[in-house]
Amino acid sequence: MSFQDLGARLAEVGDRVAAAVARGGHGQRVTIIAVTKTHGPDAVHAAWNAGVQNVGENKVQEALGKMGSVNVPVRWHLIGHLQRNKVRELDHFTLVHSIDRTSIADAVSAFGLARKRSVDALVQVNVAGEQSKGGFAPEDIPAEAERFITRAGLRITGVMTMAPLNADERTTRQVFQGARAARDLLVSAGHPAFDLSMGMSGDYELAVEEGATMIRLGTVLFGERGT
Repeated sequence: MSFQDLGARLAEVGDRVAAAVARGGHGQRVTIIAVTKTHGPDAVHAAWNAGVQNVGENKVQEALGKMGSVNVPVRWHLIGHLQRNKVRELDHFTLVHSIDRTSIADAVSAFGLARKRSVDALVQVNVAGEQSKGGFAPEDIPAEAERFITRAGLRITGVMTMAPLNADERTTRQVFQGARAARDLLVSAGHPAFDLSMGMSGDYELAVEEGATMIRLGTVLFGERGT
């Protein structure tokens, strides 16, 4: 598949992000994570050649299958659900975006302790309370923040969330604001939790206005699979 227009798409996204940062007034730096799920290693190379250094994958197994064919030093992000039996593969990832339940936090911390280097991760917060999505409820964050402090193999560096598909602007903003509030609670509890991973191809400008420091973009960069 050809990604010849990726540079132009990235330039447009960059302009939109800069404008959204100005509108939001948070003054944050925003990292673009190129989501290459369902695309091959050529998408990863195209992203690198266009200046994107961070790549996101939803599934551990799909990511591992690409890594052997990628010869550029991108930073790999696991942005999808993490199964306990895949925790042992976390050496391959720079950041895990989906600590979505207590048991996985325990397993990841144990892995970090075993390798003698903590795992950098984000807490997934299900602000909208969608049953189809994982994540901690916002009201659980204060107690979980205290528990996370005791997990020495896990370093919480921020929060990840997703707005409901096709939600209106008001609902989307409320979700992003809720994630920001959860992030602030984690910081108050002593975590270096300054990152907000939120916003995808359809809502990244709203996310940036609400303080996102990481946006996860697939379709807006690479198009639909097969196009």
